Amino acid sequence: MIDKEFCSFLEYKLCHAFSNSVDLKIKGYCCDGILLPYSDNEISKKYVDDRHEIVMTTFIGFDGQDRYTLILKFGNKSLSRYARGLAIKECIPSVSENEWYDIDTLNRFITIRLL
Repeated sequence: MIDKEFCSFLEYKLCHAFSNSVDLKIKGYCCDGILLPYSDNEISKKYVDDRHEIVMTTFIGFDGQDRYTLILKFGNKSLSRYARGLAIKECIPSVSENEWYDIDTLNRFITIRLL
C-alpha cells in the first residue's frame, strides 16, 4: 500500500539513487520527504487500477527543500501487488540503475517507474 512507511522507504531509495547517478546535475541531491496525496481516493485500489499512477509531492535538491511533483507509475508487478493489498516496496528498482526515474530539474517534476 501507499502509506507513510512506503514514502519513507522511497525517500531513502531516491537519496541512494541520486548519489549513484551519472548525471552531475543531480549527483548529490537528497530527498527530504514525500507527501501522500490529499485525498485517500487518490491512493485507492480502483484509482490506481484505472490510472496506473499516483501524483504526489516530494522535496528534493542539494538541500532537499525544493518542491517537486512526483508521478509514481505502476508497472505490471506493482499493479498486481497493489490490487491484492500487498506491499510494493520490492517493486522499486535497484538504486544502482538509473532508468527507473526521470527528473526535470527545470520544471521540478520527477517520474518514478515501479516494476
